[in-house]
Amino acid sequence: MSVRAIVLLSGGLDSTVAAALAREAGREVHAVSFDYGQRHERELASARAVAEALHARSHSVLRVPIGDYGGSALTDAGIAVPTGRDEARMGADIPVTYVPARNIVFLSLALGVAEVKGADEIHIGANALDYSGYPDCRPEFFAAFEEMARLGTKRGVEGKPIHVRVPLQHMTKAGIVREGLRVEAPLALTWSCYQGGEQACGVCDSCLLRLKGFREAGAVDPVKYAR
Repeated sequence: MSVRAIVLLSGGLDSTVAAALAREAGREVHAVSFDYGQRHERELASARAVAEALHARSHSVLRVPIGDYGGSALTDAGIAVPTGRDEARMGADIPVTYVPARNIVFLSLALGVAEVKGADEIHIGANALDYSGYPDCRPEFFAAFEEMARLGTKRGVEGKPIHVRVPLQHMTKAGIVREGLRVEAPLALTWSCYQGGEQACGVCDSCLLRLKGFREAGAVDPVKYAR
């Protein structure tokens, strides 16, 4: 019997590669995405397309109103998305694109879905190298969350804990791109841009990191950019 896994799928590059790696590893993939009040729904359209392309056993889109309290450029139209920043400026502090407690909320809900579906693992495409300084992408956070899950769930108490898998944790963006190409992940369907629209902006932190990854991997990004 294959291992059942809940995969957090945003529709971006990292989560898509994580989902493709889970499938390659023989996992029965159940994708979970979140409508959390983000400033555009383009990434959710990508998540649906990616889940279908990867033949996920199921795909749930959960409405989570964490954007209602604002505090992030990804949920509050009054806060501008940073553009044109170099890597030093991206990593200098926690950026305004940080959504307060987002991964804590997402993983907690995924944990509940995992218990209901009898899943043994939760996979998340977080990365601790080429990222924008988010505290909830660090290895120590995921280790602490897994321990919390062991202590606070029926399965954990009964000795069958749900494990948190972070397969891209120590990869560069170039490494992630190479892995995505190797496993034939549907990268053309993905959306990484922090801003909506017909084309990715090409100048926000997420676009710049993604373009850097493709460039260093010696590959061409199949997504079109406005700039």
